[in-house]
Amino acid sequence: MNQTTINDAYKKEARERACMLITRWMYGAAIPFNVVTNLSFQSMIEAIGQYGVGMKGPTFHEVRVTNLKKELALTKDLMKDHMVEWGKNGCSIMSDEWTDKKERTLVNFLVNCSKGTLFMQSIDASSMIKTGEKMFELLDKWVEQVGEENVIQVITDNHSSYVIAGRLLELKRPHLYWTPCAAHCLDLMLEDIGKLPNIKRTLERAISLNGYIYNRSGLLNMMRQFTGQRELLRPAKTPFATTFITFS
Repeated sequence: MNQTTINDAYKKEARERACMLITRWMYGAAIPFNVVTNLSFQSMIEAIGQYGVGMKGPTFHEVRVTNLKKELALTKDLMKDHMVEWGKNGCSIMSDEWTDKKERTLVNFLVNCSKGTLFMQSIDASSMIKTGEKMFELLDKWVEQVGEENVIQVITDNHSSYVIAGRLLELKRPHLYWTPCAAHCLDLMLEDIGKLPNIKRTLERAISLNGYIYNRSGLLNMMRQFTGQRELLRPAKTPFATTFITFS
């Protein structure tokens, strides 16, 4: 057995041990398996290998404070290219509303330009979401922060409070546009279509059949057996589109 073969066998065994310890750590920390497909995961492995034997991992303080500050500074540097693009070709401010498990209404603010979309902030808007004037103040603040001269349009949901906020924004800043979200408009259209007698009756039957199957384990197992383990899409209470997707 030559030296090359011995080295290859040693490296194979060392890699298996390292991979086992990495995966054991992932199992213990409940880390999703797909993190291994992240580009930064391989970069981390290579950096550890370049350091060599005896490397100590980051401390709690380094993870929570020191390196977090460094990563924040790096993120701000990455934002600079986007900000330059805002000034050159303009951008769109987008708001995305959702409800968490505590029934709080949260709004995400994002800025989109030709270089991509940046997440800016998420706020608890439970106390202001029903008031058009309050939402106007919130959107107006973001226009000011991004730079009025850089903003072409503000995109929001089509709720009545956003409609009022959008109109007030256009009055104050005539050069920009308020644009209702196309996906939300389609969702509202599907809601109205779902109120038509024939469609409503069909939807109710589909939802009832779905619930009937999933509430009976024997029937559910039989369905999976004859459909190759396929599942029925379970319609949500709020997104109206999912009730139509249930048919497919």
